[in-house]
Amino acid sequence: MAVTIEELYRNYGILADAKDNLSQHKDAYQVILDGVKGGPKEKRLAAQFIPKFFCSFPELADAAINAQLDLCEDEDVSIRRQAIKELPRFATGENILRVADILTQLLQTDDTAEFNQVNVALISIFKMDAKGTLGGLFSQILQGEDIVRERAIKFLSTKLKTLPEDIMTKEVEEYIFTETKKVLEDVTGEEFVLLMRVVSGLRVLQTVNGRQQLVELVVEQAFLEQALNPADPDTVDRLLQCTRQALPLFSKNVHSTRFVTYFCEHVLPNLSTLTSPVADLDIQLEVLKLLAEMSPFCGDMEKLEANLNMLFTKLLEFMPLPPEEVENGENSASEEPKLQFSYVECLLFSFHQLGKKLPDFLLDKVDAEHLKDFKIRLQYFARGLQVYIRQLRVALQGKTGDALKTEENKIKVVALKITNNINVLIKDLFHNPPSYKSTVTLSWKPVQKTEAAAPKRPSGEEMGSGGSTKKQISPLPRRDTRQIYNPPSGKYSASIGNFSYERGGFRGGRGRGFGARGNRSRGRIY
Repeated sequence: MAVTIEELYRNYGILADAKDNLSQHKDAYQVILDGVKGGPKEKRLAAQFIPKFFCSFPELADAAINAQLDLCEDEDVSIRRQAIKELPRFATGENILRVADILTQLLQTDDTAEFNQVNVALISIFKMDAKGTLGGLFSQILQGEDIVRERAIKFLSTKLKTLPEDIMTKEVEEYIFTETKKVLEDVTGEEFVLLMRVVSGLRVLQTVNGRQQLVELVVEQAFLEQALNPADPDTVDRLLQCTRQALPLFSKNVHSTRFVTYFCEHVLPNLSTLTSPVADLDIQLEVLKLLAEMSPFCGDMEKLEANLNMLFTKLLEFMPLPPEEVENGENSASEEPKLQFSYVECLLFSFHQLGKKLPDFLLDKVDAEHLKDFKIRLQYFARGLQVYIRQLRVALQGKTGDALKTEENKIKVVALKITNNINVLIKDLFHNPPSYKSTVTLSWKPVQKTEAAAPKRPSGEEMGSGGSTKKQISPLPRRDTRQIYNPPSGKYSASIGNFSYERGGFRGGRGRGFGARGNRSRGRIY
């Protein structure tokens, strides 16, 4: 016979009045446990009464938790929410791990209010025992269903950063790092990004040694010991994801050498054959941007000369020779080459950064004929730049506020940054011997205030405006003087704003690391 409302209230009264003699009223507590077999009203009462006296009957602990779990899976969502709300009251002693495991599995609900209630309950038991709660979360991440794993990882990536230091102790953070390394042995691309977000925010890893450990994690995922297959979009996608995650970790003390080396030895030679993982993505430009961003943090490189030579060769591909002239001395319009400013900015910047480590490269490592050819290309590009810079400055002159926020003008603003940067870098290379002293901020990166204020050299805009400077570009052998100079048409990508490439999930399994993980559908395991 089902337990009635009256019986529940009567037995609740017995327990409430028993005070120090609670353990003598086991039968009364059993009646309350049986309330989960009643109707909706009885279930709601049972959901509140069971946890209230839970600690007084350790011999009925399993029965009590199982009864509450029955309510967490009830068809009535309001009963489920009430039962979930009370679950943290069961998280005592050894039960914390089980309750955390249960709550993690309950993250798979599709009801928004219920999902939020589960999140609140998880945060609540985090404050009781952070390490125990993490044990339940990571248990499900490693062994649970895919939907549970996915939501547990997202929970960690969004909620951990909101917890105070007295909860996120050094011991807790070290536990998170240890468990995350286990998870990273088998992840998808999206999971990798989220988990790197988790560990990158840990205070215990904010040291040079900590950052180096994080870089090692990314290196392991990037498979830098393997040759690149440019025809496989998953392989390319993996490299882009890993590099993007490593970028914020690099500094003057945490070097990007292995990534820069890999890009020079395996990516640049295959640049034109890279298969894009995303439709309409300019994969060559994205790769060159990543290389440029990493290059300032490159340390000592074993094959520096060979890698500089690869950059030099690739730079020549994107810096055309001047077109041949027709009989009347004018350029043949049909032969005008494209000036691909976005590509050249990246390659010049990378070459400039690595060139600092071998400043005599252009003088001693490049033969005279190649050097002459390079300077002709530089000069031609520089002349085209001057025209473009003037045109862009005129187009943007007097525009402020909302006028600069139109899509067309935003592209022109970035294009002006690109052309000014190239102008500064070319000017350095025109020096005899070539100089590597100028500092520029890549066009898609925010300008650093200290960087902007420090240099006393003429700015790129000043050079671009055609004004005179104290240090003139070294004269080079001039080709035949043209009567009319028609500026070549330039190319700067419409996507030259901030780099925002971040993509989750990779197609096809490759065993360990990114790719499709094994099917973990095991059903709920409470």
